[in-house]
Amino acid sequence: MALARLGRQAKRPYGFCAKVTAVAVMGLCFIVLWSVFSSSSTSVTVQRESFDDIGEPASGNAKVRTFGSQTNKKQVEKHESSEKVKFESDLEKVEKKVNASSVSSSVNKHKSEKKRKEIPNKKKEKEKVKLPEGGKREDNGSEESENEDSQKEEEDEEGLVVDGKEQALEHEGEVSEDTDEEGVLVEKVDQESEEKLEDESDESRKGKKKTKKIKGPVFDPKVQYSWKLCNARSKHNYIPCIDYEVSSGKLQSYRHTERSCPRTPPMCLVPLPHDGYRVPVRWPESKVKILYKNVAHPKLAAFIKKHSWVMESEEYLVFPQNQSEFKGGVFHYIESIEEMVPDIEWGKNIRVVLDIGCTDSSFVASLFDKDVLTLSLGLKNDLVDLAQVALERGFPTLVSPFGSRRLPFPSGVFDAIHCGGCTVTWHSSGGRHLLEMNRILRPGGYFVLSTKHDNIEDEEAMTTLTASICWNILAHKTDDVGEVGVKIYQKPESNDIYELRRKKHPPLCKENENPDAAWYIPMTTCLHTIPSAIEQHGTEWPEEWPKRLETYPDWLNDKDKLIADTKHWTAIVDKSYLTGVGIDWANVRNVMDMKAIYGGFAAALIKQKVWVMNVVPVHAPDTLPVIFDRGLVGAYHDWCESFSTYPRSYDLLHADHLFSRLKNRCKQPVSIVVEMDRILRPGGWAIIRDKVEILDPLEGILRSLQWEIRMTFSQNKEGIICAKKTMWRP
Repeated sequence: MALARLGRQAKRPYGFCAKVTAVAVMGLCFIVLWSVFSSSSTSVTVQRESFDDIGEPASGNAKVRTFGSQTNKKQVEKHESSEKVKFESDLEKVEKKVNASSVSSSVNKHKSEKKRKEIPNKKKEKEKVKLPEGGKREDNGSEESENEDSQKEEEDEEGLVVDGKEQALEHEGEVSEDTDEEGVLVEKVDQESEEKLEDESDESRKGKKKTKKIKGPVFDPKVQYSWKLCNARSKHNYIPCIDYEVSSGKLQSYRHTERSCPRTPPMCLVPLPHDGYRVPVRWPESKVKILYKNVAHPKLAAFIKKHSWVMESEEYLVFPQNQSEFKGGVFHYIESIEEMVPDIEWGKNIRVVLDIGCTDSSFVASLFDKDVLTLSLGLKNDLVDLAQVALERGFPTLVSPFGSRRLPFPSGVFDAIHCGGCTVTWHSSGGRHLLEMNRILRPGGYFVLSTKHDNIEDEEAMTTLTASICWNILAHKTDDVGEVGVKIYQKPESNDIYELRRKKHPPLCKENENPDAAWYIPMTTCLHTIPSAIEQHGTEWPEEWPKRLETYPDWLNDKDKLIADTKHWTAIVDKSYLTGVGIDWANVRNVMDMKAIYGGFAAALIKQKVWVMNVVPVHAPDTLPVIFDRGLVGAYHDWCESFSTYPRSYDLLHADHLFSRLKNRCKQPVSIVVEMDRILRPGGWAIIRDKVEILDPLEGILRSLQWEIRMTFSQNKEGIICAKKTMWRP
């Protein structure tokens, strides 16, 4: 009847307009219904594409495979209808988890906020979920969860700030009971939560949503790797995040004033020097001479001719004792500093020193004899690669541009900072470089500045700047013997003096600005206040060395964890590492702990003739101030990127549960193994401790790199690999 009525109305004069209106209404209804029913199907398709890159879901009985290839898609289409329904329900659950994770705060995203915003355009969304092989969705850096059968399932916690953003805390590998059976390490790693760090992060967790971890393997055991040599311009000295090549027309530059990493981590192997590479000279003989071909550089030969502290002798670079850039010898120079300020007791009151630039490594060598641990900062601006020379000699060195970003250290950790003839213009750019020294210098710490030729204009500007930040000039003397002018400044120990300034310039930093934030954080031209609360590090000067190694700081609330960590690694090192894994420690000098917690591993090696670079990952709890307070050195780093050092820098790498903490964080976890191959010297060793499910495919990757697997051991789903890098290169 309705159609008949509509027909009768159509015969009226105004029926044509009614027809058009009715057809338009029906068309709109059809479009709305079509879009509603088609959108759900489309969402499932997109979710399937992205799910492959994230990992496999925890479905009931069905084994869901990846959807990246047409073969897998055909297999899924052959499933029974009941399995399809179940799989789609799992996808909906995973979709909710992924959507929740996209809203949560970033664990360790060190790029701009712009990259973390959702892209509403569907085309861009499809591009986002299609990642390269071995990749994952960037779900704000949240880590994967442990296996379902794990006794202690871990959850993400948001807390400490290392890079200026709220970082997720992880449950670190902690202390366990060790037993020694037939000379083989039998260990059970207890991964209990950091209660102290959890309490400290309560405020930062307000308003934040906890993210569900998504399960999946770190390494794909089915992937076959074929390796090629890197063709970077810097060749055998390739540092990916510093020698980042940029082409603009005919010009090509590869030395950056700031850290700049490639968009995708390099998956190539750094070649050996074309003139040949040999096993480095053993310590302590390397203090006196090193193999020239191991550090050969085009501009190094010209540098040697102009400086007396290094000279060429046959196949070696020789470093004459007591030779220095300063006349009178380096011993006279160091003793004159201590005479000018008697409180500078090298090796007792002063233990951890930062040396700006590597212009004269004889200074570092002489302080080592006085039990001073000096970290040299290679600025990478002279193109001579002197930092590589320092590493080859066996001295702690970190390569880092010193432009507009903070150095990768926490605040108030260095007992003294030395700048002997360095080229830094401290008063330029609002004095931000000197303010950065003020940030990392311990309250009451010393800044030693020495120059051969005083510039009146620069000296006046420096005097004005140091007065504005209330540094006290303890000594100013021109040494007649060394022909060098030395100034020794001291940082204030309290905030009282800041209130006496007539001009509040530079201004005090805001209260919400974290002085320990140091990863991709721009330098500021403000003055950080001196810590005054008992729970803050830097309120008191540490004990004299070596007592400070075993004297735990008062500002650390839970000292039991630190004590247990020290006992834990002392037992492992004594029972296993020194005797049970086949390492010739006479060939080991430069050591890196890739995931240090409290520095227990480094403390256990203190009696050995080694030094340890304690790396605290930026997504982990910020324990680096504890390490410095113990008289050790270290740096922050994000292992999704390349480390700031030369190839062949380290003799031994130690990675304790590093890879299990990087699930769903790095796009290509295999690139971390490639980075280990880059920074480890041929003939060097790697000790990797982790879950068996990670170590099994990792062993295959190491074999593809032609590493020798010297020992493997596993128990209770935990294991260890001890491997040696060979001299051979594919």
